[in-house]
Amino acid sequence: MNGLQQKFTEIVYDSYFSGMQSTSNLRDEVRSHLLDQIRKGELKIGKTINLAALARKIGISVTPIREALSQLEQARIIEAIPNRGFIVTRLSQKEARDLYGTIAQLEVMALENSSFDQEDLEKLESKRLELNQADNFMDKLHARFEFHKLLVHRCDNTVLLQILDDLKARLHFYEYGFARDTGFYANVDHQSVAIVEAIAEDNTPTAALILKMNWMSVLEYVEKRILATA
Repeated sequence: MNGLQQKFTEIVYDSYFSGMQSTSNLRDEVRSHLLDQIRKGELKIGKTINLAALARKIGISVTPIREALSQLEQARIIEAIPNRGFIVTRLSQKEARDLYGTIAQLEVMALENSSFDQEDLEKLESKRLELNQADNFMDKLHARFEFHKLLVHRCDNTVLLQILDDLKARLHFYEYGFARDTGFYANVDHQSVAIVEAIAEDNTPTAALILKMNWMSVLEYVEKRILATA
């Protein structure tokens, strides 16, 4: 039994003896596992996700896996292909515009409904410094997504936050594929500084404006890269 199989076996065991719905727990864990592969860049555009092979790999039935894949399909992260299984959906300029525009609006909404204490500000500044000091693309990408997660974590609208998580899982493919130039992050970091400063000054309107500009500047860069590789 490999480490992944051991993990899912323990989930089944814990769910059974706690009286919880094991299928639901497993579905969520499988979904998290697949999203983690996406964030790490291990699940690539066009790569087939074979349901039966995945079930064998992690040592559980196909039912929770099928449910997890269906959720990811509904979130437009993957698509079902007849006789092939599921694949990660191909990228497009239109989808990029829709994703970045929607995420920008939702994050602004979340920020406007949040309040921050000193500990929150310290965490934001720490993550911003991590983004600034990271010396490789993957570390910068991870720090950037974590910084934005901290910006909205005080929002108590759990539905909004779940939608953001789903959209960002898809967005990860765009930044992984088209925003690999670490020099690109210089402008992102300047905007991150301004966002933290505005929040510290309790100037939410300014923070929200810069936050939207931040997403739109990334979109502009990604669009140029998409066109250049078309």
